[in-house]
Amino acid sequence: MKQNFLSLLIIIVLIAGGYYIVKTMQETAQQANQALQPLQQANQALQTQVSDLLHPTPTVIPDPVTYINEVRALARLETIQYSVEKVVTCEINQGTLGFLVGDKVLFVGHGIVIAGIDMEKILPEDMRLEAGALSVKLPPAEVFVATLDNQKSYVYDRDTGIFTKPTVDLETICRQSAETEILKAALEDGILTQAQTNAENYLFRFFQALGYQNVIFVK
Repeated sequence: MKQNFLSLLIIIVLIAGGYYIVKTMQETAQQANQALQPLQQANQALQTQVSDLLHPTPTVIPDPVTYINEVRALARLETIQYSVEKVVTCEINQGTLGFLVGDKVLFVGHGIVIAGIDMEKILPEDMRLEAGALSVKLPPAEVFVATLDNQKSYVYDRDTGIFTKPTVDLETICRQSAETEILKAALEDGILTQAQTNAENYLFRFFQALGYQNVIFVK
């Protein structure tokens, strides 16, 4: 009987000791985590600062004062829009030592060109009604907008020599050249001719809706 009781007592002591050891280890681990938490937070803050230095986000601070120089009323009839993509390469010092002192930018420009006619330029004598026929002389089509889409335009590649720094205005030159080339491409594709035709088609339907069934566009 005594032997059974002693065995049971030993088992109880072993269980209690094991529980105490486990409890102590858990408390020690929790204290260690609490002690390391400030260090972990400092490490995360340092990683954030390093990331901000390597990949800085530009801060835009607009001037609170705005100057409106001119306000004009417009009567433009936009009749066509081109969306154009143009790849432009701008480079400096790309000779034999280009890999040392050269600078090159490969720029992909996306832009739009909008053309139409300026209705303000139509004079009273440009419209005549004779024998039931309406003769209309429209002003020549012109380009109203030729600009880059900054959301879609980007620098695809830049190669700067080992012993030189990036040229400050090289990307700006590329952007200006891309804008010029986009306008040139639209003009070569006949945007003004199409704009004139679209204007005549639109105004033909407009005049017919006003009751002029015989409309003639003269040059």
